[in-house]
Amino acid sequence: MIIPEGTQETLQVKKDEGFDHQSIISRGASPGLVRGASTSRPYQNSQAGYSGNRPPTYLEEEDHDQFYDQAYSKPQASDASLVHNAVAPAGQSKGYYQDLEYADPYAPNPNQKAEKLSPFAKFIGGNEGKYPLEQRIENKKRGIGRQTYPFLTWIISLVLIAVFIYEEVIQTKAQGTPVSFKPTVNPMLGPSGSALIYLGARFPPCMKNVSSVPPSTLLACLNDTANPSTINCPLEQVCGFNGFDNGTPNQWFRLITPIFLHAGFIHIGLNLLCQLTVEREMGSGGFFLVYFAAGIFGQFLSSWIPSTGASGAIFGTTAIAWVDLFAHWKYQYRPVRKLIFMTIEFLIGFAIGYIPYIDNFAHLGGFLLGLLVGIVFYPVISITKRHRAIMWTCRIIAMVLAVVLFVVLIRNFYTSDPYAACPGCRYLSCWPTASNNHCQGTGMSNS
Repeated sequence: MIIPEGTQETLQVKKDEGFDHQSIISRGASPGLVRGASTSRPYQNSQAGYSGNRPPTYLEEEDHDQFYDQAYSKPQASDASLVHNAVAPAGQSKGYYQDLEYADPYAPNPNQKAEKLSPFAKFIGGNEGKYPLEQRIENKKRGIGRQTYPFLTWIISLVLIAVFIYEEVIQTKAQGTPVSFKPTVNPMLGPSGSALIYLGARFPPCMKNVSSVPPSTLLACLNDTANPSTINCPLEQVCGFNGFDNGTPNQWFRLITPIFLHAGFIHIGLNLLCQLTVEREMGSGGFFLVYFAAGIFGQFLSSWIPSTGASGAIFGTTAIAWVDLFAHWKYQYRPVRKLIFMTIEFLIGFAIGYIPYIDNFAHLGGFLLGLLVGIVFYPVISITKRHRAIMWTCRIIAMVLAVVLFVVLIRNFYTSDPYAACPGCRYLSCWPTASNNHCQGTGMSNS
């Protein structure tokens, strides 16, 4: 619309007045009006809600359509207003709306305060006094762990992946391919045995004097691809890490480094999948202790052939699931079926231990120590004092056994020849075939 010149000043636009909620109260609105409650009158005698000495407010005079009046004209209607059906307080009429009464908000019992935990208890994940017993049982039934995110597992997984990438770089530089096909095929699709030893696999001749494999022994070099080997190097060069001190094998760190090495893509993939759930159940501190204690213990138990991998540590954390299953049998969902699946999983892991460069003794050793350490640190729900006393007795016994086994195996490792102590034991970890020599001698080609 075109406005003629000179007329703009004469036109005025009417503006709505701002809403003032105070005017509602001053004009006589009910002081007990509840926010969200309708102020309409569903039945005729609602006029009794205000005095005849004052006019009703425009909220009280709200119009109603015919459907509303018919629907709520009978108090017994199934969809009648809750306010209409509410019981009137004593001494008041039922013919008008009344204030809605609400219960006081829930306040937790001040006497049920969470118990403060010591720093050590927080580290290992102890929470017996942190939550009520009923809540802990309910969390166990619902599969809720003590922490939401497995931070330590994520960190370890990143480290394992980074180390495996470095393995592939060394293998590619030495033989030109990331997967070893010569002198023998690595079924796990990874580096050769020489590369794994060079990178820190457990190999007793690099760790101590072994009479059957003296430091003067010649073994296949890192870049050798022939079978039998045609390029041989002294043991000190094969072991890497700048050789030995004074010509004496002393690379004790090979009890730890194999935990971070893997024989191939298949090996690391399986291990990464198996370590995802345990930390959320027992906490980062307990998981850390079980993971590395089981991994190192597994390296001590077997010393016959070169081996790598975190499988001993993984089997140790898997043992925690067995502790949880039997300790909380009545809280588990279908425990028998869970036991069957866990048994099948264990047998599959044992079968994988027959693949070259993967050690079943590391699996068994890690599983055994995982059971003992799991009994000590895993949070078992005790509903009676008798059960709690039994659990503490089991924990003390398990801790003593774990320490004794560690001492015995360390002494046995450094005082005996692993290749002569139990010649037939190696067949629990390798299957002798004509195409490889993993069950013979050092498990490598030598001259």
